[in-house]
Amino acid sequence: MAISPAVILTCVGGYFAFLLGIAWYTGRNAGNAAYFLGNRSSPWYVVAFGLIGDSLSGVTFISVPGVVRTGGFSYLQVVLGYAIGYLVIAQVLLPLYYRLGLTSIYTYLERRLGLAAQKTGSAFFLVSRLLGAAARLYLAAGIVQRFVFDRVALGGWRVPFWLSVTVIIGLILVYTYRGGIKTLVWTDTFQSTFLLLGLVLSVVAIVRALNLGPWEWVEVVHASEYSRVFVWDWAPANSVWKEVVGGAFIAICMTGLDQNMMQKNLSCRSLVEAQRNIHWFSVIVVLVNLLFLALGALLYHYASVRGLVLPERTDLVFPTLALEHLGGFAAIVFLLGLTAATFSSADSVLTTLTTSFCIDILGTERRAEMTEATRTRLRHVFHLIFALLLLGAILVFEARAGSAVIGLVLKIANYTYGPLLGLFAFGILTRRSVQGHWVPVVAVVAPILCAVLEVKAPIWWDGYRMGNELLILNGLLTFVGLWLVPAKGSERRVGDLTRRAPA
Repeated sequence: MAISPAVILTCVGGYFAFLLGIAWYTGRNAGNAAYFLGNRSSPWYVVAFGLIGDSLSGVTFISVPGVVRTGGFSYLQVVLGYAIGYLVIAQVLLPLYYRLGLTSIYTYLERRLGLAAQKTGSAFFLVSRLLGAAARLYLAAGIVQRFVFDRVALGGWRVPFWLSVTVIIGLILVYTYRGGIKTLVWTDTFQSTFLLLGLVLSVVAIVRALNLGPWEWVEVVHASEYSRVFVWDWAPANSVWKEVVGGAFIAICMTGLDQNMMQKNLSCRSLVEAQRNIHWFSVIVVLVNLLFLALGALLYHYASVRGLVLPERTDLVFPTLALEHLGGFAAIVFLLGLTAATFSSADSVLTTLTTSFCIDILGTERRAEMTEATRTRLRHVFHLIFALLLLGAILVFEARAGSAVIGLVLKIANYTYGPLLGLFAFGILTRRSVQGHWVPVVAVVAPILCAVLEVKAPIWWDGYRMGNELLILNGLLTFVGLWLVPAKGSERRVGDLTRRAPA
């Protein structure tokens, strides 16, 4: 029995009311220090739990169960790679960021390679996070549109997709506009709770629908045709070595070199607490993704037993079964998780895009003549501008709606985080400095070369298809390009930063 649109809207409205209450309480008297880093007073366990919702979002909640049909459990290979990457973040990147007392992590590039490197790194982050957040929010908002607004006529007029997305982004603006990170640390905790609740109770609902015992569902998942994890053939894009190694570098880039994820970690009280946060987070991510894959196997098993015809788009499999076939309990549970995913997909992004643009591009921290009131006004203006850009990107995705969004998000990461990987690796692993005007040139040429190689690889190398190793190649090309361009001059090593030697 399909759930009514009125019930769906009531769930979304009630959820937003709680978010607004949290935002009001945490955003009182919040200045720039609270907006950017939460006054560096965030408890590590709150940050760790909140990162679940921010990293998993709607892509994991909807897309991962769906891709089980085509890839089985092979996505777990990527997740195991994530755990390796998080270890590198905790032991290498976080100590560097805390030692330098950074607000924007791209300030490191300015101190090490010059202002052009900082602006280049920030620009790639802005593009990557804007597109990635748009893809995530497009997925969640599209489900709300399909199962609510496409079925409700207000006075004979159906609510269009662009209006429903505008309303969602407007709601996000309301509770992130003032409090920033100080608010998001707590709203993310609230949203992670409902996302995980939606996952666990969804498994419970489908197990009940299949009349399985407390542990019988584990046997069903293990025996299913979808439970294969490792792909040992070297040629496919989801080969184990590509997925594990690529997953490690994706985690390093999409978390450790990402202002959106690191800004919350930098709001912890100390380096030790931030590292503890990452270690626990890495364990949770593996377990949660494993449960999402198990949910996917159960969904396809249920459809097979009941003889149901599933949508071609794998992103629609979970919502279709939850909202139209599994009953009211499953529908409400799904909505709790989806609503959490919808808001967690974009709220922190608006804050961190604003942070990076103000600090790295506008240089508000470098300009001593700028008053606190001016900085606050600029922050408000660009917070709104990035909300409009996010809306525009979502509408572009809607115009070219295609297959599973999880693949699109990883593809965007491979091309936009690669130059960031090369820039940070060059800064940390070498003592060379480069002439600043070459940095953006190298950072743009590397992804272009990767695009050519991705297209030509099946032709040149007997059907070989590039997967997540594209990110590593992108970073390597950036690293080599920086090494080959003219050096800035003689330099000496001071800690992790390079300083020019006195004449």
